[in-house]
Amino acid sequence: MEGIQEYIEQHRERFIQELFELLKIPSISADSAFSQDIYNGAEAISKALSEAGCDIVEICETQGYPIVYGEKILDPDLPTVLVYGHYDVQPPDPVDLWESPPFEPTIRTNELHPQGAIFAR
Repeated sequence: MEGIQEYIEQHRERFIQELFELLKIPSISADSAFSQDIYNGAEAISKALSEAGCDIVEICETQGYPIVYGEKILDPDLPTVLVYGHYDVQPPDPVDLWESPPFEPTIRTNELHPQGAIFAR
């Protein structure tokens, strides 16, 4: 576990920047005006999975927006680990309630997060 923590600390700034780039994509699935951004989000996730070392990465078309699939098999005899997430977001309205502009992530500290946390609104 110590090696993992050390790796995270060594690459912390890169991880934050990569996450910020994803959070800047206005992939609002509930608004068709942002359809291209959904596809941009899928491409960004696909690229991130490839760069993370997945051997197979696919953007799979569906009746709605695409899903992104990535696979890395180290040993077929080992258990499977599934990671699931979504890359679409909710509309930012009402924007006047935000402390910072939508899709411009910031790191802020507060009582709940004295070490700082990433906020995308």
